Amino acid sequence: MRIALLTEGTLTTAQRGGGGWCGRLVDGLPEHEFRLYRLLPADRQAPPSGVRGLHGVHELPMWGRRPAGRGPTALRRRAYLKAYEELVRALVMPGERAGFGPALYRLAALGREDGALPAFLASGHAHRVLERTWRMPGADTAGGQPLVCDVLVAADLLEQCLRPLSAPWYGTGPAGLGGADLCHVVGGGPAALPALVARELHGVPFVVTEHGLHLREQYRGYRSAPYRWPVRALLLSFFRQLTEETYRQAAVLTPGSEYDRRWQQRCGGDPARTRIVHEGTTATTRPAAGAEPEAPTLVWAGALEPGRDPELMLHAFARVRAELPAARLRMYGEEGAPGYLAHCTAIAGRLGVADAVEFAGRPGTSAEAWESGSAVVFSALAQRSPRPLADAMLSGRAVVATEVGVAREVLGPTGLLVPPRSPRALAAACLALLADHERRSRLGLAGRLRAQERFAVEPVVGAFREVYLDLVSRYPAFPARPGAPVRPFARPAEYWVAGAAGGETPLPSVPSVPTPAERSARPERPARAAAGPALAEAL
Repeated sequence: MRIALLTEGTLTTAQRGGGGWCGRLVDGLPEHEFRLYRLLPADRQAPPSGVRGLHGVHELPMWGRRPAGRGPTALRRRAYLKAYEELVRALVMPGERAGFGPALYRLAALGREDGALPAFLASGHAHRVLERTWRMPGADTAGGQPLVCDVLVAADLLEQCLRPLSAPWYGTGPAGLGGADLCHVVGGGPAALPALVARELHGVPFVVTEHGLHLREQYRGYRSAPYRWPVRALLLSFFRQLTEETYRQAAVLTPGSEYDRRWQQRCGGDPARTRIVHEGTTATTRPAAGAEPEAPTLVWAGALEPGRDPELMLHAFARVRAELPAARLRMYGEEGAPGYLAHCTAIAGRLGVADAVEFAGRPGTSAEAWESGSAVVFSALAQRSPRPLADAMLSGRAVVATEVGVAREVLGPTGLLVPPRSPRALAAACLALLADHERRSRLGLAGRLRAQERFAVEPVVGAFREVYLDLVSRYPAFPARPGAPVRPFARPAEYWVAGAAGGETPLPSVPSVPTPAERSARPERPARAAAGPALAEAL
């Protein structure tokens, strides 16, 4: 089958490291044709995708200078203004949220007809609509009343977010999304816009995989964004509604953890269309760490920033050192906030453990960091990604973690969980492991086996093979044109034939499953000749 991979950015979470997750998916499913569609910064040179085995790479510039082009004619401008006003009203009017999707698809249809959408969104006509609607009575202005500068900034950001609506990808040829059997959105956010448009125009189903939820990252990022609060509120409203529309229209959601699944369900994801698929890693084949260091050593790894709470680790280690004077602490990680390394160094000095604490910076590899300790500690206030925990478990070292985010789900019974912000509990867990070599070994081996079972590449590839086959099996395999060879999972012939009455192309529908009574009452029908000899014999 033909699968379109949709991603955003030059190095998404799923692409890092020589193709990364996307590369492993393409390598593991060589029986399918994959094409990569990327949204890239407009002001940078596009790097190679790093994914081998692709049948094509298509790119769309974003987040920079607007592409050249003329605006719509005066007659068509009215349709643009009406659709754009409906979109803005859905963003700022609490009672009109349902208009977001229809307005989005109307703008996409208009832009596909004349290619004037980017120029219209940057025009004074669009700015005036945004300003008038944003300041209407009843508009949500919890972030503050918008100023003229807010209107200009927000209009520019919305234009960049909506560029995928005018991408030249929506044809039915080999390189178009309309000719794909399904789309696979990796990362969510604006990368989902082409999939939404392809579904609306051509009925192409799509799968969404988010290893770091896009909406959650937007909420975190806009805390320190260089915009006034009204602009932040408007953009967050856009991303929230885009996420809800994506989850509502997606055929299958494949979050990487139960923790992410709950987030998606809170944002409108249907549990019946959700399947957890853990993020596979090639580190499962990595040998376990060797012998432990002679001195009892705790290893902490992460960015030196408040969210990782290295202060908790230092206070807990002071209690460990009081009970076990030979203990050592190695803290790996770069400074994530200005001056935070000096802050942590000062805390270690005040606690009297500076001589036993080593701020080792960034390690050569994560395996080297885990091997340098007797046990691994995570003291974060939030643990959104399972990757660091799984990587530490694969080393065969016992793990202690604060019970936040995905920690309980990943560690299970193979590690020790403690409440966040509790130096006493963290110190007690560390002492319990450092004092019992047999328990460390037992938990380390159990954690390694658990991580190998859950995060191996083969189960992930197998899970997506099942997801793809289950999804496209709802579409009958008929030739696209009379005389054309039969291609498995191709569009039904009815999809390409114009309707007899209105002349419009009918969209394929998902066949319903008949009840036993309906099956017994329905007469047998002969196989369809259009399916070809092979399919007729199979039917």
